[in-house]
Amino acid sequence: MLILLIISLLFTGFIVLRFGSALGQEGNPMPYLKAIAKYEFSDNGYEEVLEKPTGTRYISAAGQDDRYGVVTDFMAAEGWKFTEQLGSGLIFDKGEDTIIIETRQYSSHYFIWDIPDVVLSKDE
Repeated sequence: MLILLIISLLFTGFIVLRFGSALGQEGNPMPYLKAIAKYEFSDNGYEEVLEKPTGTRYISAAGQDDRYGVVTDFMAAEGWKFTEQLGSGLIFDKGEDTIIIETRQYSSHYFIWDIPDVVLSKDE
């Protein structure tokens, strides 16, 4: 029993040290921690966190050289062309349509980004 308690405390301490104040910034931290665990054990450059009424939220590593390359690659696969970056917003064009994908720092190791449903809709 004591060994289980010590392991639990060490695991909890690791999570708190790794993510610190980021744990509660987006509400319930469990979907984010699950997505980060999946991300760390996959070869994918991103992982889906949750679906929202307006779109889908993803998480990616923040320490890459081409930090937003994963977002521009994702959007290119959907037919959108990257035009420019304004702060934490990435602007994409597709024909006459323009969309801004906002990114936010989640912790020192990860950032989150939301893809609106209009990007993912297949009926265009």
